[in-house]
Amino acid sequence: MQAVLAYIVTVAGWLVPGLGHLLLRKWGRAAVYCLAVGALAITGLALRGNIFSAHGSDAFDLLGFLADLGTGVFYFVSRMIEKSGPDVSHAAGDYGTRLFATAGVLNLLFVLDAHEIARGRKT
Repeated sequence: MQAVLAYIVTVAGWLVPGLGHLLLRKWGRAAVYCLAVGALAITGLALRGNIFSAHGSDAFDLLGFLADLGTGVFYFVSRMIEKSGPDVSHAAGDYGTRLFATAGVLNLLFVLDAHEIARGRKT
C-alpha cells in the first residue's frame, strides 16, 4: 500500500506542483513549492520564453523539453495558450526560457522529495 501511495504522490506532485506534499499533509512545503514553481513558470511565460516541444532538432532541445515538461500543468497550459511564440530576440525572452526550464527541474526535485517522504525514507 505504501508503494502505491508513493506513486500516486509522485504523479500528483508532478502534475500540480506542491500537490504531492499536500497529500502527505506537509502544508508548509506544499505552499512554498507551489509558489516557487508557479512564480518561476509564470515569470518565464510573461517574458515570452521558448517552450520546447517534443519535436526538437538536437539533444539540447530534448533536454529543454524534459525540463519544461517537469512543470506539469504549467507546460500543458502554456502549450494550449501559446499564440505569438517566443521572443528570444531580446534578453527577456532568453531569460524566460531559462526560468521556465528552471521551474521544471525544481519541480522534479520536489517530486523526488515527496516520493522519498511517501516511501518512508525521509521525514
